[in-house]
Amino acid sequence: MNKTIQLQDLGTKDYKETWEYQEELFKGIVDLKIRNRREELDLETPNYFLFVEHPHVYTLGKSGDLSNLLLSEKQLEAKGATFYKINRGGDITYHGPGQIVGYPIIDLENFFTDIHKYLRFLEEAIILTLQEYGIVCGRSEGETGVWLGVGTPFARKICAMGVRASRWVTMHGFALNVNADLGYFDNIIPCGIRGKAVTSLNVELGVEKVNEAEVKEKILKHFADLFEAKFD
Repeated sequence: MNKTIQLQDLGTKDYKETWEYQEELFKGIVDLKIRNRREELDLETPNYFLFVEHPHVYTLGKSGDLSNLLLSEKQLEAKGATFYKINRGGDITYHGPGQIVGYPIIDLENFFTDIHKYLRFLEEAIILTLQEYGIVCGRSEGETGVWLGVGTPFARKICAMGVRASRWVTMHGFALNVNADLGYFDNIIPCGIRGKAVTSLNVELGVEKVNEAEVKEKILKHFADLFEAKFD
């Protein structure tokens, strides 16, 4: 089992280009697994972890409701934002500058074959990272992602998640608001959940800007610990 994960930081990259790149890596792993099975081989499958920041974009999951996007095409253009309907779970979400997006494209057969455990570990890596900043956060029953103020009227989401898995290979991932412009969330019903607010790490800490490189390092440390993996 290959527990090494190839880390790639793509910097700022268009959503559609990144999605196509994810699909390419995903397909490469799936095709190798099919070949292993067909030809009775035991070739090692690779694992990848992409960090990226997207220009303003709204994405709708395959079970999502388009009415959760509150903008017309013209209004999207005026805001310099794009929109895509995509093949992950979950409803609508926003990506943009100041948000750390992570896409683990890994073969879970190298780690464990349990998609619920995978989602919980993704959440846990973010929870442990935020705890290092003194942020009290956790899960909200029946809702994926990481939340603050769970069970209070001030519940707010700081990290959205949506994944796709096939043959135990994952793609898509998480979006953590670190220095995000929260005004862009006003144009959607985030994740299709009415009456729930969103927040960003800089807002919670009362600072103008949080060091994103430092946040990434902490995420990777916790991810590696939870998955008993190492990054290359």
